[in-house]
Amino acid sequence: MDNLQIAIPEIFLLSATCAVLIIGLFVKPKSNTVYWLSQATLVVTLIMSFAQIGDETVTGMSGAYTIDSLSATLKTWILVVAIGIFLYSRDYVGERKIQRHEYFVLCLFAVAGMMIMVSATHMLTIYLGLELLALSQYALVALHRDNSRAAEAAMKYFVLGALASGMLLYGMSMIYGATGSLDLHVIADILAGTSSETLSAERTIGARFGLTFLIVGIAFKLGAVPFHMWVPDVYEGAPTSVTMFISTAPKIAAFAMLIRLLVGGLETLSADWQQMLAIMAALSMVVGNLIAIAQTNIKRMLAYSTISHVGFLLMGIVGVTNDGYSAAMFYAITYAFTTLAAFGVLLAISREGHEADTLEDLAGLGKRNAFLATIMSVSMISLAGVPPLVGFYAKLSVLQAAVGAGFAWLAIVGVIMSVVGAFYYLRVIKFMFFDEPTDAVDIEIAGDVTAGLAVNGLAVVALGIAPGFIMAACIAAFA
Repeated sequence: MDNLQIAIPEIFLLSATCAVLIIGLFVKPKSNTVYWLSQATLVVTLIMSFAQIGDETVTGMSGAYTIDSLSATLKTWILVVAIGIFLYSRDYVGERKIQRHEYFVLCLFAVAGMMIMVSATHMLTIYLGLELLALSQYALVALHRDNSRAAEAAMKYFVLGALASGMLLYGMSMIYGATGSLDLHVIADILAGTSSETLSAERTIGARFGLTFLIVGIAFKLGAVPFHMWVPDVYEGAPTSVTMFISTAPKIAAFAMLIRLLVGGLETLSADWQQMLAIMAALSMVVGNLIAIAQTNIKRMLAYSTISHVGFLLMGIVGVTNDGYSAAMFYAITYAFTTLAAFGVLLAISREGHEADTLEDLAGLGKRNAFLATIMSVSMISLAGVPPLVGFYAKLSVLQAAVGAGFAWLAIVGVIMSVVGAFYYLRVIKFMFFDEPTDAVDIEIAGDVTAGLAVNGLAVVALGIAPGFIMAACIAAFA
């Protein structure tokens, strides 16, 4: 019963998802029944996960599953972001030839995979959650069956994702061969020399060899350079609602996987993975920001923007300090709901037969709908790292952590690339407020979507002015 108790939110979520899947077979295709049931499922799961915050660390299932401040906090934010994704996606999915029932069910399964990744402290459990998330995402990208670009993006994503999963599994097998365990707690004790078992020089080399493959798999899931090749194609080819999903909540789960593997299990080998992460962070910031400048498709632009932000997230981790970990956690959370607002606006101005996926589609939005233009502006300014929005505080936190850990050169690269990145973010604002509209069709937004966007935009502003609410939880997670 103790084993079941620590996984109650996940058990409820998976059980409710299966029920929603069956109910979807008996409702009309254009009905919102599955949407409302899915939202109710997320809300109840959110309440259950939120109730676990502040509890003592509890490990069960033979060490494979852990509830602590880190997991409870990240699950809560994943569910909050997922609720926003469902809200913004409802009308978009309903207007296109996308099976809305399958869309919401696949998203629920993906959320379950993320929750498993966040709490997993065993390599096989991490892989189980990762594949549940990945397989759901492959199907989501290809869900628009009549769209050849979506099918191509899904195929690329599937092939490269399978390759990355193979790399991850190979790394896990090497570490198992070196330590004789897949339990991250046991692995940490063996590598630190606090266990009765000691590693020979050959087995230590084997563990380091496995670490390299683990980082390849993690970097792919995050979209870090040089394992970023799938990101722009998938972002552009997938339906915008799916792109929104891939670019937000899974980044929080990938951060959790990185922390569990590298910090929870392999922190003793930090001298090896520090340098690899530092190089990937610098390359991600440089490549992401420079290539984003040349993009005219806003989804591809946001894809390269994501790559650059992954660089900032990694910057917080390379220092191997609790301050850096909490700063990176804060960055992952705030980036997710800031990007959520940006994609929410793109979904709101899209309509049946027309995708708002180029910069020209945003031209004159300030005249057509000042509210949406304001929300998009807030998101872009925050992503650029301009005070007083939350993006500024997030970048400042990881920069301070990097400098404090002796990676001043990496912080300098981050500052320079932030200035470069401001160009393409501000260009979006220029199109919205200084160009003439190219589309005269009225923009109709549902009342609940308007309220959701308003709350989303206000959160980006309020948490920039008073970031202590989230930062305190992030610091507590690594206390």
